[in-house]
Parts: sequence; C-alpha cells; structure tokens
Amino acid sequence: MLYMLLYPFSDRIAAFNVLRYPTFRMLMAGLVSLLIGLLLGPSYIQDLQNRQHGQSNVREDTPAAHQKKKGTPSMGGGLILWAMLIATLLFADLTSKLVWAALIFTMGFGVIGFADDWLKFSRKNSKGLAGKKKLFWQTMIFLVVIAAFFVDWKTGTLILDTRLTIPFVKVKLFNPQLGWFYLPFAFIVIVGTSNAVNLTDGLDGLATGPTIVSSLTFMVLAYLAGAVIKGLNIADYLLIPHITGAAELSVFCAAMAGACISFLWYNTYPATVFMGDVGSLALGGGLGALAVLTKNEVDSALIHGVFFAEILSVILQVFWFKRTGRRLFRMAPIHHHFELKGWAEPKIIVRFWIVSIMLALIALASLKLR
Repeated sequence: MLYMLLYPFSDRIAAFNVLRYPTFRMLMAGLVSLLIGLLLGPSYIQDLQNRQHGQSNVREDTPAAHQKKKGTPSMGGGLILWAMLIATLLFADLTSKLVWAALIFTMGFGVIGFADDWLKFSRKNSKGLAGKKKLFWQTMIFLVVIAAFFVDWKTGTLILDTRLTIPFVKVKLFNPQLGWFYLPFAFIVIVGTSNAVNLTDGLDGLATGPTIVSSLTFMVLAYLAGAVIKGLNIADYLLIPHITGAAELSVFCAAMAGACISFLWYNTYPATVFMGDVGSLALGGGLGALAVLTKNEVDSALIHGVFFAEILSVILQVFWFKRTGRRLFRMAPIHHHFELKGWAEPKIIVRFWIVSIMLALIALASLKLR
C-alpha cells in the first residue's frame, strides 16, 4: 500500500525512492510485523484469557505431563496473522498476483483453523472441525486461487510454471514438465505442509521456531528467483527457474518471520499462549504456497524437514499399527516419542530448531551445488 501510494511521488520526494527496492521493503515488513506482534501481544492474550475462562486447550492424546498446561489460552495464531497481514499490505506491491495468492492461502487456511478452534472452545472439548471438512475447505481454497490467478480462461491453459525443479540438479539438465498433473502435486505440497505444521504444534514454540527458519529461507529463495540487478538475472546465474515478480514474495516472507518472532516472545517455554489451528494451519498453508510459487516444491521437503518428519511419523505409526497391532513409536507425532523417552520439553524444542536450521542451510547450499 505504501509502495503504491508513495513511490509515484519519488520524483518529487527523493526519500520515497527507497521503496522501489524489495530489500528495503522486506526489512520494513519484518520490523513492522515484529513490532505489531510485540505491542499487541499482551492485550490480545489477555482478551483470549477472558474469553476462554481458563478452559483446557490441551489435547487428550498427549503425554500426561501436558495436563499442567490447562488454562493456557489458545488461538494465539490470530496475532501472527494480523501482524503479517498488516505488514504485507503496507510494504508489498499489491499488484502482484503471487503476493495475493500467498495471502489468500495463508488467511484462508487461517479461517479454517479458526473454525476448528472455535468449535473446540464452544463445545468445551478437544475435538473441532472434522478432518474431511478441513480437507474439503482446503481444496476449495486451492481451486479458487488457481482459478483466479493461474488459469487463462480464454485459452484454457495454465499460466503457472508446471516444471519440476530438483535440488542439486541444474534446471538445464533435468526440469520435467508436468502440465496439468502439476496441480494435484501442488495441492499435496500445500495441504500436506499445512497439516504437517499443525501436527508439529504440540510443544511450546516447537512449530514457531522452524516456521521462522523456513520463512527466512524462502525470503532468500524468492528474492533470488525474481531479482534482476543491473541487468543481471540472478536466477539464470544460479541455474534456478526465474520467476517474474517473485522478489515481492520476499516481503511476505519477512512479514511472516517478523510476526512469528514476536509470537515466540509469548509462546516460548513455558508458553503464555498457544498458537492453535488458526495459526498452524495458516502458516503451513503459507509455507506450502511459497514452496510452489518459488518452484521449490521438492526442496521444501528439506527446508520443512522437521515438519515432514512429524507428519511422516504419524503416517508410519498408523500404517504399522494397522499392519502389526504394535506401535512403531511410543507416541506420534515424533516429538511426543522423545517426551516419553524422558527428554525435557525445552531440549526437544531447541534440538528440533537446530535440525531445522541445519536443513535450511543445506537447502541454500544447493543453490551453488548444481
């Protein structure tokens, strides 16, 4: 909004010229979302406490030690969404369809998460929106975004890069074209990431830390995919797909990172507030969308390695139990397995953060190792 309102006057007021640079706007978006989260946090959390009246937001299928967290308010992810929405609207180029696609995925999935949290609150139990209903609405949001931004209805063709990029492999060597088959693949990436972050949100700050790491990683990847500096196309130099306008997504990524950092101030162990599905489903949807929009769909399995391990542990646990009648892990998702092995909650959280940082660095290293 500020970019569209103020930059046209840069020929009269030289200071406005700085808004032309995505690097400046991404820094400002991150800072503004961070400040919004920190400043609004206390009153937002107090309002949640007043509305939820100490109701238990602890899931029944968790280790017994979690029962001590009863009374901690949930739905704190709404604070993240407000902070990142305001910062993105202020500093992103709002003519960018990529920015709007990322925002709609994030906020749309956030609405689904809000409905899930609200049902848990109103019914006073840990069961919210049925899984099939969640999947239905996630599918609807996916179809709406694709139809609105990435289909040329006059020709009936996709205006979306449907090639598949493989980490550590030059795009000139192997870049398979999927055509319309790309859509179900993209759907799996976006919805799978959303549900993976949702499953990871089981310990104080466990999902927030890797989300910060992932959003900062995508901030770099988005900028490199779209930036052209003094006539040099950085993507061509790095042998990755060039995506027109992708640099604007770095502003969205910075806003997400700043909002999550501010939330971590209140969500770190022992948490003052829980993220809830309104935050985890939304952030996962946004990260999945970033993977698709920046052409890092396969690479996202590495960047989101912690989230991937969490959802994979649930899939394996269910499969193994149905097949043998025995459990593969003491409890799934896998962070509960380590809890039952005797690891302290802060140790699990910090070690998962470290793994997330390590995987992000490997993903960034793949840019040169092609």
